[in-house]
Amino acid sequence: MFKYFKMKKIISHIIFSFTLIVLLALGSSVFGQHPFKNRADAFDIRYASSQPVIGYTLLVDAADLSFFEVEMRLRNVPDTFRVAMVTHPELDDRFWRYVEGMHVETKNGNGNVFREDSALWRIVVKSDEVLLRYSIHLPTSQEGQRAAWRPFLSPTGGLVGGIHSFMYVVGATLAPSHITLKLPQGWMSATGLEPTADPSTFFAPSVAVLVDAPILIGHFKTWQFTVDQVPHRVIYWPLPNAVLFDTTTLVSNIRKFVQQSNTLFGRLPYREYLFLLQDGAFGALEHCNSVTIGLSSAQLAKNIAYNLGTIAHEYFHTWNLMRIRPVEFGDVSYKTPTLSRGLWWSEGVTIFYADLLLRRAGLPAFDSTRIKHLEAFMGGYYSSPAYRHVSAEKISLAADGPPGMLGDYSASTHVQGDLLGGMLDLIIRDATNGKYSLDDVMRKMMERYSGAQGFTNRDIEKIVAATCGCNVHQFFQDYIYGNKPINFNKYLLLAGMRSDTTWTNASDSAGKPVADLRVYSYQSPGNIAVKLKIIDPLGCWGKSGLHTGDVILTVNKSSIKTVNDFRQIISKFQIGDIVIIEIQRPTGLLQMKVNVSGYRQPIVRIEKLNQTTERQRNLRRAWIY
Repeated sequence: MFKYFKMKKIISHIIFSFTLIVLLALGSSVFGQHPFKNRADAFDIRYASSQPVIGYTLLVDAADLSFFEVEMRLRNVPDTFRVAMVTHPELDDRFWRYVEGMHVETKNGNGNVFREDSALWRIVVKSDEVLLRYSIHLPTSQEGQRAAWRPFLSPTGGLVGGIHSFMYVVGATLAPSHITLKLPQGWMSATGLEPTADPSTFFAPSVAVLVDAPILIGHFKTWQFTVDQVPHRVIYWPLPNAVLFDTTTLVSNIRKFVQQSNTLFGRLPYREYLFLLQDGAFGALEHCNSVTIGLSSAQLAKNIAYNLGTIAHEYFHTWNLMRIRPVEFGDVSYKTPTLSRGLWWSEGVTIFYADLLLRRAGLPAFDSTRIKHLEAFMGGYYSSPAYRHVSAEKISLAADGPPGMLGDYSASTHVQGDLLGGMLDLIIRDATNGKYSLDDVMRKMMERYSGAQGFTNRDIEKIVAATCGCNVHQFFQDYIYGNKPINFNKYLLLAGMRSDTTWTNASDSAGKPVADLRVYSYQSPGNIAVKLKIIDPLGCWGKSGLHTGDVILTVNKSSIKTVNDFRQIISKFQIGDIVIIEIQRPTGLLQMKVNVSGYRQPIVRIEKLNQTTERQRNLRRAWIY
């Protein structure tokens, strides 16, 4: 179909191309029934006679909150089958490490369990009805706050379910299941799983849905609102010493952002949505119809809008990642997920829209204006030399890959993708004289790639080209597939703007130059070795001869056993200090000397040009809002 979008001299082809562009860009005006192919596809359960029948029970014992127990009742299974724990495409907490006491019972006696891989078990039984029991012994809490997506239990509640709790039958990822919770007296539950007539039992139509829906349990507060007749719940689990905050404003702010997202896409893609907010936690993780977010009550009391950007970002993933999925994100599996080349779009363009929709909703954004937002992200772009040497595709691959995939460079899909999305938005607005924008691309991406088929970067290129009626291949060739630095002024000029970048010594709030401490350490899963992460080969750490992946043994004769050891020592260095690092490489032991210096940082300023055309001024007004 897309060959007709190329410019033709024959008038009939031009007319036909224009018609197709309108259809693509204005997807909301074209009646369609995606993703269902026929009425039977909308039924609750589709099954084959060979499919197992599965029911889970998750038990929490208030007398011992160091673990929870899972029972997995299976019927219609062969004498030998396998169960596994799913590996998440973005994170892998490896909760298979905490599986204990796996035991199999049947009416004909106990079955046998054989561990074949870290997250894979083979079950041998003499019955087609099986009760599989196991416990998840929760890891001891580490220093600092808990990640909001990780399971925990406390006397007042916890987080369970999802990939950290439930095994699945290998080869039966489309098997539906029911999940029953047995909780301490008085505890409530909140989850994106489908409710049933029994308030303690939920339904999952597939393994993907099962492991994508965490379950918040315990004593928590709940508020509700509706948008376009779709119910939403804001659930907040507080610490015992939680600080009071303005809950009315928090819920109102979330509702306004949901309304803007609904306006953008024309409808909400879920039956209900849950914001699972947790005190005493950090970070966030998106799900199909829920999100887990760490929100400190003390921080909310100081500034109710502080976390709006995080909430907006994770919520927008409801469309851009959970449904508009990169082609590499296939069905669930216990194997290492395939890395994606499209996360600059999934993550970075989500950043773009989190900022944009907050402004459309009249809510406080992190930066005071869109220009300030663009200046800040361009500053981050120039701060890392990676963007001048590594393509958006490779940076996307590295986002969920093992540390060190970019060598001595460090880069973010969030920064790069936000800026690429912004430049594409300007291109589309200019080419269509303001008629279309990146909004139209996003709607078409939702229509085309929210079903079984995931997108590639070539697909994005084709939809952008169809929307603007222009050739964007060179843009994608230079910045997505290739590694050329973005020529920002070329695109800012379309809106009568220009950027200027100056470099200055990095300094603190008092204007005193600060030391270049832009070096990190990491520990690979299952490996006690603490390794170095260089982010700029031209910084003092890279110039000393150190490289990403070097195993750190000592720093100034102090032994390094953990990431925290390294962080505490490094944080104390000042400009002029001499640091001796003992490292281990395959070739042997080395001692490297680092002369700690300062570093330069970019300051980006965007100005409006004095002499501009009406077309430029109109584009700028529409872009700035």
